[in-house]
Amino acid sequence: MSTSDAAVIIIDAQETFRHRPFWSDTDVPAFLERTQQLHDGAKAKGIPVIQLFHVADAGVFSIASGLVVPLSPLAIVPDAVFHKRRHSALVGTGLDVWLVEHGIRRLIIGGIRTEQCCETTTRHASDSGYAVDFVTEATLTFAMTDARGRTWSALEIKAHSELVLSRRFARIATVKEALGGREAA
Repeated sequence: MSTSDAAVIIIDAQETFRHRPFWSDTDVPAFLERTQQLHDGAKAKGIPVIQLFHVADAGVFSIASGLVVPLSPLAIVPDAVFHKRRHSALVGTGLDVWLVEHGIRRLIIGGIRTEQCCETTTRHASDSGYAVDFVTEATLTFAMTDARGRTWSALEIKAHSELVLSRRFARIATVKEALGGREAA
């Protein structure tokens, strides 16, 4: 195991989402490329990679569905795997204990969905005292329609997440920046 005080947290990058009515392939190739780069770069630097899967008792998020597996064609070799039932990866999973046991103080977050589980985990981690790099380019989300009937694009949703997280809960970083490249702006 690494002596790094950082860990990459890949949240809900699972096949389940391909079976949701809002799924769109539009941004998937870029997400897959950046997430694989994040994983591979972390492994090369000895930074542990943690994989989270969202699970439920029934439906496509149930273990029995066979869909709670890494989103293809991602090749993730995690140092630890946790299952979650809440938006935050730090609630009821044991991840918090694992992080303390391994001396982790900085989380590098990517996964699905940008504004839900990734953003919620980021806020929770920040409030719990962790430094957080939010790697938006390694997150994926989908268009949403609000109560007034306006459809917000995935790009707009990601921009909103960056706006509300930046300098409050996280450093917004590229894969390169999060893994120790140049500083984020």
